[in-house]
Amino acid sequence: MARIRPKGTKPEALVFSYLRKNKIHFQRHYRKAPGSPDVAVPSKKLAVLIDGDFWHGWRFSDWKSKIPKKYWRGKIEANIARDRRNMAKLRRRGWKVLRVWEHDLFPKKREATLEKVRTFLTHANY
Repeated sequence: MARIRPKGTKPEALVFSYLRKNKIHFQRHYRKAPGSPDVAVPSKKLAVLIDGDFWHGWRFSDWKSKIPKKYWRGKIEANIARDRRNMAKLRRRGWKVLRVWEHDLFPKKREATLEKVRTFLTHANY
């Protein structure tokens, strides 16, 4: 578990690469915004969060009982709570937020998800 890193994940690399190919300028892991969004366009106050299914608790209630150690359940629940707080802080500060899940970047949904991110970052008129 120590080898799992919060930055430089494959889903992030896919999104970053796609945005660069489409000449969309963005900041990676923007520290000036709550939660350091994975992708940020500060001038438009747009943030994209790219979250792993397991660590950020996608459908956590469905498989919560299958996680063997209480420590890991608590860790994931804390991650979910932190994500909610950070998203609320971003929105209170006027940011628009798009959340992308790891499973949305699997081959079947990849193109549609990447297009959704591109549209969000380029056509947001707020």
